[in-house]
Amino acid sequence: MKKLMTPIIVIVAIIVFLALMIVPKYNSLVNADEQVDSKYAQIENQLQRRLDLIPNLVNTVKGYASHEKEIMTEIAESRSKLAGAKTPQDQAAANDELTGALSRLLVVVEKYPDLKADANFRQLMDELSGTENRIAVAREDYNEEVQGYNKLRRSFPGNIIAGMFNFEKKEYFKANPNAADAPAVDFGGNDTK
Repeated sequence: MKKLMTPIIVIVAIIVFLALMIVPKYNSLVNADEQVDSKYAQIENQLQRRLDLIPNLVNTVKGYASHEKEIMTEIAESRSKLAGAKTPQDQAAANDELTGALSRLLVVVEKYPDLKADANFRQLMDELSGTENRIAVAREDYNEEVQGYNKLRRSFPGNIIAGMFNFEKKEYFKANPNAADAPAVDFGGNDTK
């Protein structure tokens, strides 16, 4: 009977040891995964807020600059791409495209001093500016969580447990490589009126 108990005790000890090693690391991975998802949801909330503000801004500008249709179309298309983007990388690219279109809109706005003085326009610009800041903070928070999750996933014994339970690598919310290129602005007085 004693010979039978020794292997059982060894097997139970191995199982307990493995459980003590696996369970905390698994729970850490689950927690980190949830944190990444939570931070990503914050980016989506702020991007949605931005998408909701843009039609009001565009409509305000249209009242003053009705013949500036090209930029209005570009903003609408960029906004649609952002609304339809599914992955962090797609959202980052669409966000950069929309940011560029909004930058070009602000160049158009410079031609209309009455528009810049409009209280509704100023309020919308303040809200949009605040939203841009929130997006930047949310992106930074998300990327920090992704970094922590990916480190946990790649370090030992996390890499083994992540592989066993299919914890996939998370994507960073990266800026488009072309985002560093400033849009061309011409103040030469070439009016499109």
